[in-house]
Amino acid sequence: MGGDHGPATILPGLVRVAERRPDARFILFGDEASVRPVVEGLPRLKAVSEVVHCEVAVRMDDKPSQALRRGRWKSSMWKAIEAVKQGEADVCISAGNTGALMAMSKFCLRTMAAIERPAIAAIWPTMRGESIVLDVGATIGADAHQLIDFSILGSAMARAVFDLEQPSVGLLNVGVEEIKGQEDVKEAGRLLREIDLKSMNYYGFVEGDDIGKGTVDVVVTEGFSGNIALKTAEGTARQIAEYLRASMSRTWRARLGYLFARGAFSALRDRMDVRKINGGVFLGLNGIVVKSHGGADDEGFAAAVELGYDMVRNRLIDKIRVDLDLFHSQKPAERPIAGAES
Repeated sequence: MGGDHGPATILPGLVRVAERRPDARFILFGDEASVRPVVEGLPRLKAVSEVVHCEVAVRMDDKPSQALRRGRWKSSMWKAIEAVKQGEADVCISAGNTGALMAMSKFCLRTMAAIERPAIAAIWPTMRGESIVLDVGATIGADAHQLIDFSILGSAMARAVFDLEQPSVGLLNVGVEEIKGQEDVKEAGRLLREIDLKSMNYYGFVEGDDIGKGTVDVVVTEGFSGNIALKTAEGTARQIAEYLRASMSRTWRARLGYLFARGAFSALRDRMDVRKINGGVFLGLNGIVVKSHGGADDEGFAAAVELGYDMVRNRLIDKIRVDLDLFHSQKPAERPIAGAES
């Protein structure tokens, strides 16, 4: 029921998933009067789904606290998350209110025992392929231990999504030198260097331009800077696309040149298609929740669902738990704070 277009976009997106993932099954939580007629007109989806009527739908402008008070226990968002908790579903996908989805997910699923705060992870197109960036908005500010948690979470996701045995992980910083940056970032780097986690290859500090270069498989930062980086990249992609459109239609020579270079421009448009990397993953919870962009079309929503499908198939939650147990069994001693009394 969420997103800018509701069932009219989400349900056709599920048809695409059903065609590409024949073993997928769907539980559709929402207003039956709105959902059922659309499903009836989509026989491929109807054959692999069931509709669960919900009296309440969280509004896109609801504050998280309002959504919890008004929608807890009976909203479509809550029931979808609860289905994961009860084992009725493997993953929850929503295009709805991000704050409400995170609040309900934390309240219903709870964070894993060793995780202080969850993170939102995004897949990022790079010059070398794709990377994972986290956190992109769940946790504003993070201490050294939370940055380490994010490193473990991101590494596990890279193993599940990219099929890597030992993903490279970098901490986003204002420079690559060990003396630069905030104390929490430097302390997280020290701890990651001192422990030998077989599931990840700690690269060191990376800078903003390393994200697009694809220097590492996983870029770790706190939610404030991560969200700004994400929104900046999305805006830059739209800006470049608009520049190209304007340039190609400016003169008859430009239009003629476009005809000769259509293949190259088509490949560029395909690489910059944000629909294919839609889906922010809530990591650190006792269950998988994926947030689709509210403005995504049916292909974009399908990409978010398929991301969740792949993480379930590759046992993301199990990988995270193994990595957390390994880290805490080998956790190095904390460095005393300068000037503190013994």
